[in-house]
Parts: sequence; structure tokens; C-alpha cells
Amino acid sequence: MTDFTEYVAQRHERLRRTAYLLTRDWAIAEDLVQTALAKAWTVWRRIDGDPDPYVYRIIANTHASWWRRRWRGEVPTEVLPDQAIARDFTSDIGDRDTLWTAIGTLSGRQRAVVVLHYFEEMPLVQVADVLGCSVGAVKSQLGRALTRLRVDQGIQAMTGAER
Repeated sequence: MTDFTEYVAQRHERLRRTAYLLTRDWAIAEDLVQTALAKAWTVWRRIDGDPDPYVYRIIANTHASWWRRRWRGEVPTEVLPDQAIARDFTSDIGDRDTLWTAIGTLSGRQRAVVVLHYFEEMPLVQVADVLGCSVGAVKSQLGRALTRLRVDQGIQAMTGAER
């Protein structure tokens, strides 16, 4: 098992990227990672083997609990305030705003499955372990998410698959 400080130094950016993909906000992603690492630190001595599944599970569960409690009464504005520019690994996608808008319409669990499987490249078995559910439940959530994304009009327009 690695030392906690060494683990954080090696994995912080990847954990932050995963949190960003879940939250779509760098500041909230940083808070999410810090919360997850604080929770992991309290039990670090009891973690056997690779700590990644445990930390990713904390991130996914914390995000889900924050998402359930978040007030959704705000209405987005047309002009966003200035934001820091960060390296976005999806910059080669033609219209990533359309993609993230579509992913943002998924439920928290579906979004977590899509992010962990496609963006973190975790096998379905590991996604199930991280989320604390069966592989069948992951496949079901992934299937529902992909179905919703396939019929999204923005993605259809972006890919030229309109009917």
C-alpha cells in the first residue's frame, strides 16, 4: 500500500478530472476531491491493496449525496461569468458543450457510470465495485444512459444522425 501523501501527489489530478466530469464545475470538483480524500485519510490504514476503487467510490457516493440535496431552482443565464481556463482533454470533440449538456441531463448514477466507464476507462466490473452495485445494474444504467444520449437532439445534430 502506498503512503497517503504519495497517493495524493500521484493521483490528485486524475481524481480532480473525474470529479469535474461528474460535476462539470472545477471548483465543486476540487471540493469533491478534497472531501473524498479527507474521508479516505481517516481510514487509510485499513485499506488493503489498491486504494483507487475505495476513493472513486467515495467520490461517486459523495457526488450523489450532494446532487440529491442541491437546490435546482436556479435558471442558467445566457452570459456566464469569467471562468479560469483549464486544460480540457475533450478539446478534440467538435461541440463538447452539446455533449456535456446531454450528459448533464442524465441521472447522477447514469452520469457516474458513463464517466467511470468511458472517461476513466474502467471495466464494468470495476465500475460496479466503485459504485457498490452489481455488474448487471451497471449495464442497465449504462444502457439507459446510452439510449438517452442517442435520442438527444443536440447529439443527433452534432453527429448528423437526425431523422
